[in-house]
Amino acid sequence: MIKIIDLFAGIGGIRKGFEIAFGSNNIECVLTSEIDKYAIETYKANYGEDNLYGNIKEIIEHDVPDHNILLAGFPCQPFSQAGLKKGFNDTRGTLFFDIERMLKAKKPEAFLLENVKQLRGHNKGNTLKVIIGHLEGIGYKVYVDVLAAKDFGCPQNRERIFIVGFLDHSVNFNFPVPINKSIKVGDILEDKVDPKYTISDKLWEGHKRRKEMHKNKGNGFGYSLFNENSPYTNTISARYYKDGSEILIEQKGKNPRKITPREAARLQGFDDNFIINKVSDVQAYKQFGNSVCVPVITAVAKQMKICLDKKVVKLNPEKSKKLAMVN
Repeated sequence: MIKIIDLFAGIGGIRKGFEIAFGSNNIECVLTSEIDKYAIETYKANYGEDNLYGNIKEIIEHDVPDHNILLAGFPCQPFSQAGLKKGFNDTRGTLFFDIERMLKAKKPEAFLLENVKQLRGHNKGNTLKVIIGHLEGIGYKVYVDVLAAKDFGCPQNRERIFIVGFLDHSVNFNFPVPINKSIKVGDILEDKVDPKYTISDKLWEGHKRRKEMHKNKGNGFGYSLFNENSPYTNTISARYYKDGSEILIEQKGKNPRKITPREAARLQGFDDNFIINKVSDVQAYKQFGNSVCVPVITAVAKQMKICLDKKVVKLNPEKSKKLAMVN
């Protein structure tokens, strides 16, 4: 049984990827930390209420149960193009150090951290260097790469940075390579969509006006239209609920429409069994915009599993030999 803790858990996208990679019966989440009350409702609906805590700053690190892997999609706003880019000068940026104190206290075998791609270049790369330096200072061998959702079966141009670490320095971890899978936006679209998702004449006119204004200024800002044959969409953001401008779906003879919450879930790789109706559409859009692409997490988790399995073979060769004979 692999024990995990799920920090800044959101709606549990990183946990979901690990359950798929390791098998849900082989994963036990011994602590979850999430502060947003609406995200907690969706999390509880899908995973139950066991070991669920709130603000990470109120969790005493030495009280955290022993675990094998620490998971954390720590807040990205300080490093995002859409944010103020204050980095560690932003209170949310310092939340990385809450991850650090957990790692120092409990020393799990491995960790996975996720953030926006912009973290790699923030402050000319110095912010990432500080993070890696702190992780290495605890004793971890650290690996970093940027992976895109569209390379792992989800029709979304979403790039995120992944930071993976192992206590065992003999581990030779490799990030997953893109899969060869044909994808299109039609793969995630629902057959029947409520007319309420069609944007109003006023909003559509506003979108077109702003698009033309940006065009005259020589930039490409403004709404983006997609159809079922588009290879992928833009990145869905937490602000999608406001006007849907980054992902609008063409409709014949009608104004474009926003994607539905279920389509947003599919765009992030959540299957249709994932419960999303415990909150409003506004909160659902926020949650999926803030979440992760599950197939990307699954691919990274599978590579981590290979390394952890090899470690078991190395430390327990006789036991592994017997298991191999049984299988």
